[in-house]
Amino acid sequence: MTAAPVTEHAVISRLRGSGVEVDASERRTSEYAYDASNYRVRPLAVVFPRTVEDVVATVRACADTRTPIVSRGGGTSMAGNAVGSGVVVDFSRHMNRILEIDPGTGTVAVEPGVVLATLTREVEAATDQQFTFAPDPSSKNRATVGGAIGNDACGNHSVRYGRTSDHTVEIDVVTADGARLTATATGLRATDPDDRASVLRADELSRELRALAREHLAAFRLELGRIPRQVSGYHLQNLLPEKGFHVARALVGSEGTCALIVGARMRLVPKPASALLVCLGYDTVVDAARDVTTILEFSPAAVEGTDKAIVETMRWRRGPDSVTGLPEGNAWLFVDLDGDTCEAVAGQADELLARLGGNGRLVEGIAVADPEGRANLWRVREDGAGLSSRLATGGESWPGWEDSAVAPENLADYLAELRALMGEYDLDGVMYGHFGAGCMHIRITFDLRTERGREVYREFTRDAARLVVRHGGSLSGEHGDGRARSALLPLMYSPEVLEAFAAFRRAWDPEGLLNPGSIVDPAPIDAHLALEGVPDRQWRTSFDLQPVGAAETARESGRDAQPDPWVHAVQGCIGVGRCRADSGGVMCPSFRATRDEKDSTRGRARVLQDMVRGAATVAEGWRSQDAREALDLCLSCKACTTDCPAGVDMATYKSEFFDHYYARRIRPRSHYSLGWLPRWLGIAGRIAPLVNAILATPLGGLAARLGGLTPHRALPRFARAGQWRREVDDAARSVPRTGVPSQRPGVLARVGAHDPNVPDPNAPGGQDVVLFVDTFTRGFRPEVAGAAARVLAGAGDAVECSADVCCGLTWISTGQLRTAKKLLTRAAAALDDGSERPVVVVEPSCAAALRKDLPELVPTEQARRVARRVTSFAAYVASWAGERHVAPPAAPVPRRAVVQTHCHEYSVFGPATQRRALVVAGVAEVSEANGCCGVAGNFGFEAEHYDVSMLVAETSLAPALRAAAPDTAVLTDGFSCAMQVGHVDPGARGLHIAQVLDPGPIATGPQPSGTA
Repeated sequence: MTAAPVTEHAVISRLRGSGVEVDASERRTSEYAYDASNYRVRPLAVVFPRTVEDVVATVRACADTRTPIVSRGGGTSMAGNAVGSGVVVDFSRHMNRILEIDPGTGTVAVEPGVVLATLTREVEAATDQQFTFAPDPSSKNRATVGGAIGNDACGNHSVRYGRTSDHTVEIDVVTADGARLTATATGLRATDPDDRASVLRADELSRELRALAREHLAAFRLELGRIPRQVSGYHLQNLLPEKGFHVARALVGSEGTCALIVGARMRLVPKPASALLVCLGYDTVVDAARDVTTILEFSPAAVEGTDKAIVETMRWRRGPDSVTGLPEGNAWLFVDLDGDTCEAVAGQADELLARLGGNGRLVEGIAVADPEGRANLWRVREDGAGLSSRLATGGESWPGWEDSAVAPENLADYLAELRALMGEYDLDGVMYGHFGAGCMHIRITFDLRTERGREVYREFTRDAARLVVRHGGSLSGEHGDGRARSALLPLMYSPEVLEAFAAFRRAWDPEGLLNPGSIVDPAPIDAHLALEGVPDRQWRTSFDLQPVGAAETARESGRDAQPDPWVHAVQGCIGVGRCRADSGGVMCPSFRATRDEKDSTRGRARVLQDMVRGAATVAEGWRSQDAREALDLCLSCKACTTDCPAGVDMATYKSEFFDHYYARRIRPRSHYSLGWLPRWLGIAGRIAPLVNAILATPLGGLAARLGGLTPHRALPRFARAGQWRREVDDAARSVPRTGVPSQRPGVLARVGAHDPNVPDPNAPGGQDVVLFVDTFTRGFRPEVAGAAARVLAGAGDAVECSADVCCGLTWISTGQLRTAKKLLTRAAAALDDGSERPVVVVEPSCAAALRKDLPELVPTEQARRVARRVTSFAAYVASWAGERHVAPPAAPVPRRAVVQTHCHEYSVFGPATQRRALVVAGVAEVSEANGCCGVAGNFGFEAEHYDVSMLVAETSLAPALRAAAPDTAVLTDGFSCAMQVGHVDPGARGLHIAQVLDPGPIATGPQPSGTA
């Protein structure tokens, strides 16, 4: 039933009066109006409970005011069961403790907000790798235990371990009337036996549930629990006598419609001693599905699959090296085998490959024993939902029919008919999922922006539901029904079972306040679609945000079928929430520091989506204070462009928004002091000794405050004007026959090695390169320019140094795009010399700006030509692996090093760029601080951001420095990273890799040579 409308003031006043943390701001409710589904429903407020008492107070305030309540964990629901119009209760912020790990009983006690991957990691550490927590959905590094219970999540290894319900021992809940109950394997009891009201409520509920089971014995036995992944509806078969009246499992999968979960005891499983991945290539997903029954005979732990669209998109977005080791084929299965010994598992893999080869469908199969190789291939499958949303071809795909399931033996026939049905509706789909369990995740090219497209969505989904039911399947295999499928349940279940569902819900929640619209009394599947109702307006931008394939789409349809490029860009976030992960990758440093949805890439994107939806005019939208607040702690690290499966580029969106927001306004002082830094460096360099002397006095602190900078950081020392020239000149003089004058303006000199004892640029491997000496290197680290020139010359390159132009980075990061475009236009003209010579940039941030921002801000063929040639110094060195003879470094190469991953280099040139370069250098032990350093250009120097910048440092860099041995080198190719290292650990000195490889002055005469 639908709750009666109430004033916002009443419930919020009650909540605040109870001392509960509640936020009803428009920005906050925008962040929580979405999950990972197609739906948008703005809540009244968001509550962040810290204790069970807070939850009870919230429930009572909502009950008294008849306000709906929606429970939420990681907010990754793809069916719309984590959004609603009342109060959203976010358990992930504070109620996220692991209370007890008990290897003796094989159980763990948790609060609902614990992230699944965190739970697994802590259980394995506490039990010396003997036990683990089995459910592992692809969203495991941000999805929570409470969410997994709510949806009955399964995961990649459900073939072996089943669903979350199979691992649920007890659940502590708060009911809609405030009772605190514990659901067990044999019934229901009051959590506190001295709580008289809860004791009475438990007795009453138990009687109603037992009566419900008695009344529908036959229907429950015939219609429920028929296949491994029958998640749709309530799991009322667990109330049957033969199931022991397992109320806890009956609650699993109830999607927050019966009670609020406040704690759980979950079962642990033994962790296999040895494991191996068998990767299988097929021509089609149907061929792959036909081999599943053979694979299941080998008792695999996982049988997952994906098609080529996801692989192509991953390579397009993250580079060709992001997916390696796949066998030939257009569709792939990932089969995990495990056992007691490596030899036994390897033998099992050989036997499996032989059997599948005999079936005649397998194109190629390989066994992958290496843990890193396994992890890299699993990442392709795990990022499927996001990668498939915006494809390399330029198309979009959406959930809605993304979770159907059949018995594994019926999967191939179901997929063949489903593909035919999609063809009838002129739809395409990206297929991936749990092949071994018969559950398919299919994102389909629905057009949810137009009325005709939404009509196709309605009709196709209804026909697809009939199809899966004909194959004996379920509408949902793990995502739940939510807003996407609840209205289709009458196609799957008899009226008797549907009435039993309604009675089950009424027993728990008579007023229908808990997550209304899911499972019982649903709205139509096309109600509250997020893409409906967005005004069709033009948002003029400086960045070229035209989506891939837009021109082709327009030509094929005869119209502009895509929305405005800015709208399309900010709608790229589909809510999968990878930015909320606390490990793996770099994204999102601000969320890792604050744990606030506001500071995640997803939270920011949702506010921008509501901006383009709700602003009365475009001009009003560009002045949105909510968007300004949401973007405030974005470090512009660019990591989301690589780590976000959907390819969201929040650094670009922030720059574009700030450019409009501050138009004809006074900017923050740091936008002038740091945003205009290249201009100030030109002045300061002429009087560097005087400037440095003043900055070392109390006047330096005053100058920092006047510039909007934090007084807690020492400002860097300025180099003398021309010092970098002397460094490069020295490098040129150190090589015989060098110093050849350049004929191009702005180019200092050519540095080439032509001594017979020095590598020759005309020999195999050597080439002509342009060394771009950027503003930061010229102004603060001129010695690095000389080192870089010597390294390149020592490797046989003829080096031409260019330093007369600027990449505009500081103007880009502060959203001063008119100036940035002028500088980049000038840079493109200066560097476009008609050659294909690599442009090797010393500072990674500047390299990234020239590679990525240049063609987007200056969308000309000249800019694109230059951008294609740009590479970072580390990326260029990494390309030498095994192919170059290089001059040996003058100083011994360190045996071990800590690398501060440079965010921009990571995102634009590849995640492992610096590690590969150090391997070339001969460093034996490399540990990576995989996370933003916290300074990120201007961010960490700004007074209002200093505290957060230090919290960011504590997520990765600071622990890595503390753990490093005394003789460990610290590699910081980025100037910002070097500044943070010196601030966090004054005893450490961040080095550029050019300084590690620097051969020093190259003397004439015989020289030893090294090999990269």
